[in-house]
Amino acid sequence: MTDQKALAAVAKQLLREDVVAFDTEADSFYHYYDKVCLVQVATRDQCWLIDPLEIGGPDKLSALAPVFSSPKVRVLFHAAEYDIYVLKRDCGFEFTNLFDTMVSAQLLGYPAIGLAALIEKHFGVSLPKDEQRSDWSRRPLTDKQQSYAASDVLYLIKLAEKLEKELVKARRLEWANDEFETLCGRRWPDREFDELGYLKIKGARSMDPVELAVLRELYLLRDKRAREIDRPPFKVLGNRTLLEISRAQTTDLDSLGEIKGITELILKRLGKDLVSAVKKGLRKPHGPIPKLETSARRRMDRRTEKRLAALKDWRGPRAEALKLDPGVLCPNAALEAIAWANPTNAEDMKGLPELKCWLVREFSDEILGVLARHDAETAAADETEATEAGETKPRRSRRKRSGSSRAKARARKASAKASKG
Repeated sequence: MTDQKALAAVAKQLLREDVVAFDTEADSFYHYYDKVCLVQVATRDQCWLIDPLEIGGPDKLSALAPVFSSPKVRVLFHAAEYDIYVLKRDCGFEFTNLFDTMVSAQLLGYPAIGLAALIEKHFGVSLPKDEQRSDWSRRPLTDKQQSYAASDVLYLIKLAEKLEKELVKARRLEWANDEFETLCGRRWPDREFDELGYLKIKGARSMDPVELAVLRELYLLRDKRAREIDRPPFKVLGNRTLLEISRAQTTDLDSLGEIKGITELILKRLGKDLVSAVKKGLRKPHGPIPKLETSARRRMDRRTEKRLAALKDWRGPRAEALKLDPGVLCPNAALEAIAWANPTNAEDMKGLPELKCWLVREFSDEILGVLARHDAETAAADETEATEAGETKPRRSRRKRSGSSRAKARARKASAKASKG
């Protein structure tokens, strides 16, 4: 579909449906500035391929906005996170009534959660895979591309119906709805160029100051060139080639041409700039390596580490009993947040942003029980250790006994709650 009037007519039709399946294709593998290149839509009876590039750009898809925001139309995606991200970014859409078949499969404990695997399992159909790395920004689209794109939505409604029944049977539909609501409300920061990104290249932090300074200049040059020609940075020069040049510190074109990854075309188009970048790096060796926020992590004290270990001891068997991946039940980041906070009630847990709503609602009593028992055991062990060491100070002893009593009482209370649940 390449006409705005036709799109408006289809959008009106979609608003009369109770459920509509969607998918998108973007071109991040081929362009620096990625964009939505195709939107696939299917109802129970029809399928459309909407071409934003031919219509005039993603901003011309506004007719679909009421569909995505309607509480009466269930919008289906498989692995919705990226689709929602690009549709919000490029089109400003808002989402209300979402259903994600991949998230549903995760919550049901499916071992394979890819769309092709789910379609083959439930319908015995093998989806085409030969266009996964297609350049969706090129026109015209081939028949194979169109067939591949349509296949991503043709079975989505039937699949969602099957998975929803399974979620109801497993009493996990509320879990899924929590996840969908979170996805609908998610906001992503604007993408900004990371000038310290060269430090994330594997092997960069083991370089000496001169090599690292050269790598920094090469990294900045690569990004500048990628923007100019609208290509992903890795298609301008690979990370391994950047590292090789940085270590060799070549300052002439002949030596540069001997490095693996430097083709005649690269040498012709970028050779002089690469040599200049090397020379610039050599003139000013790198200073102290700054700490990266993304890699910063608080070091746990001994008590918090033991608390985390107790939580992991709970998570493993619990996930196995639920037939869930442990990371789906409670990711490591969530366990660490609990270990640090050491909450004493469900309200405390609700205040931890790393925790999913359904986890707190369904498992807070169990988790609090684990923490309470761990605290009681730790307090008892501390008291025993103090006694064996000959600790005789009355005030300190009373504090120890008092702390132990509180921990034991907390454990009894949490166990009682868990048994009621």
